[in-house]
Amino acid sequence: MQLHMSTWAEIESFLQRSRTIVVPIGSNEQHGPTGLLGTDWLCPEIIAREAEKSADILIAPTFNIGMAQHHLAFAGTISLRPSTFIAAIGDWVRSLALHGFEKILFLNGHGGNVASIEAAFSELYAEASFARRPAGFALKLANWWDLEGVGELARDQFPTGHGAHATPSEIAITQWAFPESVKTADYAPPIAPSGPIRDALDFRARFPDGRLGSNPGLATRERGRALVELAAQSLARELAAFSQEQPPA
Repeated sequence: MQLHMSTWAEIESFLQRSRTIVVPIGSNEQHGPTGLLGTDWLCPEIIAREAEKSADILIAPTFNIGMAQHHLAFAGTISLRPSTFIAAIGDWVRSLALHGFEKILFLNGHGGNVASIEAAFSELYAEASFARRPAGFALKLANWWDLEGVGELARDQFPTGHGAHATPSEIAITQWAFPESVKTADYAPPIAPSGPIRDALDFRARFPDGRLGSNPGLATRERGRALVELAAQSLARELAAFSQEQPPA
């Protein structure tokens, strides 16, 4: 069930049977010569939609702009400042909690978001702590590549050339979902260099085609399908366990 494709009455009805919601969150940023700019928000959305096929879950609209300042030297990247990102997450959570959602899981697709998402969670919990009141909600961050079994599958599929950005696993997922948008290129070198991530101009100078330690040419639609199916099953289990988590007596 998708929140944005539902009516308010349908959401009220859903809240009678579940107080849990998943928020796909990612980034709109460059992903090398062949990766779609939306890769990091598309992957969690694709996985959540696959999980929805077999589980009674509610999916929030995708939070598709994240913390991607280090990619701003590549055309098409859109980034929020960390402070803006944290503030926006806070308002999403406050809105959902106001309606009665008690378990809010952010399914993340961009490593650069992690620190700011966790900081946003800390800010929200601090509001309750300083007011000496219960928060009334629990928050959880799940990176799609950390869902049960997914990292192991990706390592089996791509024992070399996986890297840290514009990875063949994330490219494979978008290839599976959008076969009409598959891009090809000659990668030189096949596996990109690795190094630190700093400001945008430094990143562009170190990694001129946008890849970081990866060879996206290893991606295939079949590997993407296997990743999505496994991640969707793991997400459904993660949401079920999160829903059943009880507060201390």
